[in-house]
Amino acid sequence: LVIGAGLGASGAALQGYTRNPLADPGILGFSATAALGAVAALYFGHREWVVPSALAGAAIGASLLLILAGRKTGALQLVLAGVGIGALATALTGLLMNFAPNPWALSEIAYWLMGSLKNAGLDAAILCGGLTLAGLAVLFVTGPDLRSLSLGEDTARALGVSLGRLRLLLVAGVALCVGSGVAVAGAIGFVGLFVPHILRFIFGPDPARLIPLSALGGAGFLTLADTLTRLISINGTSLYLGILSSLIGAPFFIWLAFRSGRI
Repeated sequence: LVIGAGLGASGAALQGYTRNPLADPGILGFSATAALGAVAALYFGHREWVVPSALAGAAIGASLLLILAGRKTGALQLVLAGVGIGALATALTGLLMNFAPNPWALSEIAYWLMGSLKNAGLDAAILCGGLTLAGLAVLFVTGPDLRSLSLGEDTARALGVSLGRLRLLLVAGVALCVGSGVAVAGAIGFVGLFVPHILRFIFGPDPARLIPLSALGGAGFLTLADTLTRLISINGTSLYLGILSSLIGAPFFIWLAFRSGRI
């Protein structure tokens, strides 16, 4: 519930900030840097360090993003820096997999990257759940400012919105939600893309309203998807949550891109 809520709210907040309905939490690179931290722990044979390493990876990614984006408050600079960080983290993850010390380590890394809630320990769930709730609280605070930003940056400034503060809160909230989700469940994509987009059709584009609704929608979707993965089994092997999420989300993304005339 909490992981889905974090991903859904992050997607809604980013779509409001970039004013682009195709924006996804992955564009800031936090999921990739968190995954890199977790994969590094598995590479060196320390599975007990997966959660703290993933959280550290997300924190480092957020710090790098703010440094690279500099003082400019535009969404374009933030997205470009995030895409670059994510690409580098993905390449380093592939490098670790390429030089995995043994087939068992490679297999463990590959399965972890597929995403699953089955092996989430209680302590890790409590820690990451608390961090995700903190991230959600931060994202909820950004709602009114994002509503003003939807009218344009100049109008938002005239209404008293501090774009620098808004960017900092957005990065912190998304990093907490996405980093915690990856730490516990691995890579789960597309939840932050299609849940906010579907709800936008129903409830309108107001970010202050859409962020909490997307949190509820993301929680419901991920709970349903996790239930389905436990029911779908072939030859005794259950479907991984990240795979099911992508199987649902990728076709929706393609349809959405064609519908909006972007490809």
